[in-house]
Amino acid sequence: MKQMAFQTGDRVVLPPYGIGVVSGTCQRPVAGQSHAYYQVDFPNTSSRAYVPVSSPDETGMRAALTACDMPALLGHLSLSTNDLNLPRQWAARHRRVTEILVSGDPYELATLTGELRRWNVERGLPDLDRQAFRRAIKLLEQEVNGLEDQCAHDVQNFLDLAWKETPQ
Repeated sequence: MKQMAFQTGDRVVLPPYGIGVVSGTCQRPVAGQSHAYYQVDFPNTSSRAYVPVSSPDETGMRAALTACDMPALLGHLSLSTNDLNLPRQWAARHRRVTEILVSGDPYELATLTGELRRWNVERGLPDLDRQAFRRAIKLLEQEVNGLEDQCAHDVQNFLDLAWKETPQ
């Protein structure tokens, strides 16, 4: 999943902003010196980010998931593999959930989504946990969107179902 060199047209993730597309590289002056940057455009917005070519990993930029990654992602979403053990105390849980959302790690997001889904079905979620749950789903949907693989469709169906579920 880790990639250091990106090409024009590559789908990338720049946490916490989501999916973008590398539209090229450019030179930009910083402190009187010219540095090379990837120009990342975010679809359906006018937002743009510039990420240093020399160290994209320091910004958290990574290649977006591909169809090959979908089986593992689906495994992390399933209820049987969740071992996140979120703290029951709200402040500690909020801190951990925020770390996961900001990290943008798709497998941690999937595990978080599965765990919060289980909580939602069992007893419902408090407002801030529900907001985190929906944010995690949206970030995962961005990664899966556009992939035309059966497993990607299974992931999308899982996320759609989780979004609509209510406590029993």
